[in-house]
Amino acid sequence: MKSYLLFLIILASFFIRCKTNEETAPKFQHDIEKGPRPWTSESFELEEDDFTFAIISDLNGGEREGVYSTAVSQLNRLDPTFVLSVGDLIDGGTEDSLKLAKEWDSFDARTRKLNMPFFYLGGNHDLTNPRMREFWKNRFGPRYYHFVYEDVLFLMMDSEDFTEKRMLEIYHARAEAIKIINGEIKGIYEESEYFNMPERRLGGMSEDQLIYFKNALNQYPSVKWTFVLMHKPLWRREDDKGLGQLEAVLSNRNYTVINGHLHSFSHRIRNKMDYMILGTTGGSQELDDSLAFDHVTLVRTAQKPIITHLKMDGILNETGKVPD
Repeated sequence: MKSYLLFLIILASFFIRCKTNEETAPKFQHDIEKGPRPWTSESFELEEDDFTFAIISDLNGGEREGVYSTAVSQLNRLDPTFVLSVGDLIDGGTEDSLKLAKEWDSFDARTRKLNMPFFYLGGNHDLTNPRMREFWKNRFGPRYYHFVYEDVLFLMMDSEDFTEKRMLEIYHARAEAIKIINGEIKGIYEESEYFNMPERRLGGMSEDQLIYFKNALNQYPSVKWTFVLMHKPLWRREDDKGLGQLEAVLSNRNYTVINGHLHSFSHRIRNKMDYMILGTTGGSQELDDSLAFDHVTLVRTAQKPIITHLKMDGILNETGKVPD
């Protein structure tokens, strides 16, 4: 019995020594002992305490078939921790529940092919009228929310946050504008009621949503970084329906604002922070706009985020082709 116990002790010691040797072995090994070495440095980054997430932009309006499916394949190759959206995920603009279910089923079927979590956010195509708002609630839950991952706070905003009365006014004005565009009724689109509504371009935010995000920011005062995502550029709206009051609360922390909607990429520094409008991930494009391109965005959450916009036509598989 003593001999057996001694054998177990020796065996355990052997495995412990092997494990210790593995842990203490240098990560970088080579056999060049003298003279020049064909590399620039042997100082490598320590184990990373950051993570990388991705963002897709508008699929609609005017979705171009196959683009988003390609983006899903490309994102699986890039392997971010999770993927965020900035809205306009379906064509929408209808009160037909069967049509809405069909469109969301189509989007979800493609999205399920992602190898990582996907976070939904609604745009004007996804939240066009009260019935679509209710459909969203039943399928996805809240229209605005927040979460924290690895000490990074994400504010996912609803830029279609109008009273039901105002939402219906916008919806009916939009329907009339579409008839003008299609030649069904006379008129000039640029002179239509819908074209001149600030909500069409800038969106809107309710007092309830403002309070919700103020509370979220107060709950997490010392996170490493805060990302604020929305569909329409609420930060361009200057009245109390815009982002201004929330920006005042954000002013004592590091943050980045990202939105979609305009289908053309732009970037600016505002309040000493990055504000960017993404291009498209399948939505319609103006042919004469050099900043209207399909892309996915990768964000590495280092001490200061490293944001990289990757044009989809440059993300290739092992054969040198855009993946199907």
